[in-house]
Amino acid sequence: MKKRMDQYWLGFSALLMSLFLTTSVSWAADPPCDKYPPAKQTRCAEIWKELNKEDGPIIAQFGLDQQKRREEGKINAQQHLAENMIFIRQSTEKRIARLKERMASE
Repeated sequence: MKKRMDQYWLGFSALLMSLFLTTSVSWAADPPCDKYPPAKQTRCAEIWKELNKEDGPIIAQFGLDQQKRREEGKINAQQHLAENMIFIRQSTEKRIARLKERMASE
């Protein structure tokens, strides 16, 4: 029964991670570019997509590390979700900062 609950929480947390990541990426895909003039918005969107691709392996590794720590009993479900939320927020903020840098050099 405990193993089944652990599997449930693992699946649930993975689903939430995916949902939050997708939401944060979707939310952040357009708004960072909205502040630029229309002529630069297309280039901004291209750069944003590149940044998301660049960070894909980092995000995947974070997820794998989280899963391993969870399976080892080093973190519980609440810690897992809290860490996911923090990671998503911080990684999005970093991508936005990198976007600003690249747009400034364009």
